[in-house]
Amino acid sequence: MKFVTLLVFPFAAAFASTVPFKGCQQKVKESIHGPPRGWYKHAPAPKHHMLELKIALSQPRFPELEQHLWEISDPSHARYGAYLSKQETETLMAPHPETLAVVSEWLTLHGLTEEEVIHSSARDWVTIRVPVGLAEEMLDTTYHVYKHAETGEIILRTTSYSLPDILHHHVDLIQPTTMFARFKAFKSTLHWNNQAQPAAPCLPGETITGPAGNPVDASCNSTITLSCLRQLYNAENYKTTATNCNKLGITGYLDQYANNKDLQQFYLAQNPSAYGSNYTLISIHGGKNNQSCEAAGGEANLDTQFGFGLVWPTPGTFYTTAGQPPYIPDLVDPTNLNEPYTYWLEHLLSQNDIPQTISTSYGDHEQTVPYTYATRVCAGMAYLGARGVSLLFSSGDGGVGDTDADPATQLCKSNDGRNVTKFLPVFPPSCPYVTAVGGTVNIPETAASFSGGGFSDHFARPAYQEAAVSEYLAMLAPGTFKGLYNSTGRAYPDVAAQAGSFSIIYQGQEGPATGTSCASPAFAGFVSMLNDARINAGKTPLGFLNPLLYSTGYTALNDITQGNNPGCGTLGFNATVGWDPVTGHGTPNFEKLKALVLALP
Repeated sequence: MKFVTLLVFPFAAAFASTVPFKGCQQKVKESIHGPPRGWYKHAPAPKHHMLELKIALSQPRFPELEQHLWEISDPSHARYGAYLSKQETETLMAPHPETLAVVSEWLTLHGLTEEEVIHSSARDWVTIRVPVGLAEEMLDTTYHVYKHAETGEIILRTTSYSLPDILHHHVDLIQPTTMFARFKAFKSTLHWNNQAQPAAPCLPGETITGPAGNPVDASCNSTITLSCLRQLYNAENYKTTATNCNKLGITGYLDQYANNKDLQQFYLAQNPSAYGSNYTLISIHGGKNNQSCEAAGGEANLDTQFGFGLVWPTPGTFYTTAGQPPYIPDLVDPTNLNEPYTYWLEHLLSQNDIPQTISTSYGDHEQTVPYTYATRVCAGMAYLGARGVSLLFSSGDGGVGDTDADPATQLCKSNDGRNVTKFLPVFPPSCPYVTAVGGTVNIPETAASFSGGGFSDHFARPAYQEAAVSEYLAMLAPGTFKGLYNSTGRAYPDVAAQAGSFSIIYQGQEGPATGTSCASPAFAGFVSMLNDARINAGKTPLGFLNPLLYSTGYTALNDITQGNNPGCGTLGFNATVGWDPVTGHGTPNFEKLKALVLALP
């Protein structure tokens, strides 16, 4: 990219004198009605406090990229599996030279030198560090310190910002400004006890029938282990490969650290062959992986233990990305106050070598995520899909919003000033370029009541799921949940997996974890196995999964037809025959899926 850099800045310098910034009117670029529920204005922002601003430059060729994605992800298309290279993807991500020039001149006018401006690999993101006072001048806004009433979290934000008129079609967004999303880890319950958890009583050797018709240990109805998942999902005899370049990635945010001692103890208990093995640790934007016992993260431990444990000896990569530490008003040189996804995406897209399958268990209500930010991050997911990466996200643990079926106590209110009751879809699983994983419990499997599902308010329904979702909606009685959800939005989840009582090791203790945080790394493990089989057969990895899942892949899934996901004062949606917004198309049958994907080009 150095060649591009040499071309851009002379162009910017030549263009600078022609940009009519002087006298250019400032227009509101983005505003929200007010902070989301739970946040309140705590204090003025200190003018000297340093902010790291990320500026997203427009990507005029994204429609071209999206067309590539649809074609190379469609099993019936001649280009199926013909993924783009890093260079080809960056060409489609790049802003127009005029955009680079105009933004460069704007930054220069505010005293920023070329050395103080950091560009991403594709030059579509600009990062600068400026005092709050200068940021307020540049964005014609006022920052405040906001505090969360329930958690005590403190962040620096504003509810509106402006840019010179000429910049509006060159800049998609600037953050941190109006974004209050907390991107919590999805886990409905994590139960710990000072003593080992006794297994539910069952006779030695007792079995029950799994969804594939095969015998499954009866103990799997009370505690989920690696062996249980392989039995349940018909992959007991599959052996993965360590040397075919297949990899599984797990993401970690919000100071969630994967404890290596806990991992080895887990391996010893559930996959002794993996004992002594490790994963590749990649730190992004100063992300750490503190190995003290007290710093162990329940979420990170769950994700790495089950994700890496399922696919061993396939190499694993754990990404630890810094983001959203507490804001300390008197700290002169703070760490990152931004959300983590843009940093993670920027890093991955700059790499030549990316794991073929990546699982993430973090998100927040879509309405707390500004539309511009959601669409831009979602586009980043599409770029990864175009490079052949399967992205899986937990669908959330709030059912259709807050898991509360009581109209008198539910908390599902819009934050647009109307304060009306509505279902609360979750981002990033609402992004149409990722695979959202809902949750099941028990054997036979039923939908987990907390399984996040519904319809996006930000994203329209993609063509690949139109038939399946329309069929579901047609089954609903007229007027069902009228006004509570966007019936034309992207529907999720796409698939599901077990999400209850996963036996993990946390701070040296064995205990059960529950939530769709369990489901995503579990399903991702089976996707990684499918990629292993395809790569061994000389084929490309599966890449973006949804066009395959909705066209033929659903025939190799276990359809979940019982259960519902209450919330927002309702019983939520029902699981039923075919796709539904509780468990998607269902849980994996690995052997059937393997036969299906090996028959593809």
